[in-house]
Amino acid sequence: MIAPHFHSVILQPTTLCNLNCSYCYLPVHERKTRTEMPIEVAQALAAGIDTQNMSEAVDVVWHGGEPLTTRRKHFRDLVEAFEPLRRESRIRHCVQTNATLIDDAWCDFFTQYDFRVGVSIDGPAAANLSRVDWSNRPASSRVERGISHLRAHGIDFTAICVVTAQTITHPHTLLDFFEGLGAKSVGFNIEELEGANDTRQHIDPAHVRRFWHTMFDRIDNGSTLRVREADRLLGYLADVRSGRKDRWETALLDPIPTIGTNGDVVVLSPELLGVKNAHYDDFVLGNVLSEQLPTILTRAPHTTYVREHLDGVHQCRRTCEFFTFCQGGQASNKYFETGRFTTTETTYCRNAKQELVRALGEKMGV
Repeated sequence: MIAPHFHSVILQPTTLCNLNCSYCYLPVHERKTRTEMPIEVAQALAAGIDTQNMSEAVDVVWHGGEPLTTRRKHFRDLVEAFEPLRRESRIRHCVQTNATLIDDAWCDFFTQYDFRVGVSIDGPAAANLSRVDWSNRPASSRVERGISHLRAHGIDFTAICVVTAQTITHPHTLLDFFEGLGAKSVGFNIEELEGANDTRQHIDPAHVRRFWHTMFDRIDNGSTLRVREADRLLGYLADVRSGRKDRWETALLDPIPTIGTNGDVVVLSPELLGVKNAHYDDFVLGNVLSEQLPTILTRAPHTTYVREHLDGVHQCRRTCEFFTFCQGGQASNKYFETGRFTTTETTYCRNAKQELVRALGEKMGV
């Protein structure tokens, strides 16, 4: 059930983050420490990608910490390791950033290396209160300033919004904001309990369904806002109607390899990177400084936590009416919510998949 090739890799150029978002899943001590990826790790990863015979480009996703806290010259050296591959259109760079540090120099950097930029922002200032710096000062104005630099340089960007228990009941406020933000698309992540974020307020599923229902209403009424979740569900339904449902029924899981600053590799979910669990060998399959990534990934189907996750996915396939669309859920959500990978349903499944489908079904009178 795991794809033999990876379509994306996630790299942690640094552990440091300049913000202290209250829902962050990363441990505080890690986010306050500047540990940067050595150039040798990037070079080793690039060499591993070079051995893959792929018909499509691999997305190299720079994800922190906050990637832009990496010293710019060092970040340039990391990116240069992939330059032969990029010039051959075999990889493309992506960065997920809180945008607070974006200036003209970073925009020039993004343009030079043809970066795809994703910005994390939770809405207008009143909805962005979970995103603060280490002095507890709101980051909203700095995020919007960074976005203004992207706009001034003509750099397209997408957005990811964490929807909290406080903002889930104000869907129009969020949707109005993102319609005017200028992002090519937005993904709404209903807040999850993951890692260090394990004490936040529970979100009522009824509020979640109402949020998705409002989103579909606005799309139906001509909104130009592209929403990741709507695109995925409507794309699935279009495939079903046109007889291409088998594309979903036979889809293989992308291993989504994530490479830490020291070269360690985890798979399935980047949120597992740095999590300590002796039973699962800290989820580390290997290190790119010792072996090439494709070789490391051949062990994935035989690794304990991957096997357990696949057992859970098989059980999902047998028992869940949403399986073909959902594809069996996310490994990290299963682990952080229940302590195991073999579970078949999580809060993430219900909020991000089931309530999404039910909201559209209600709208269509199904």
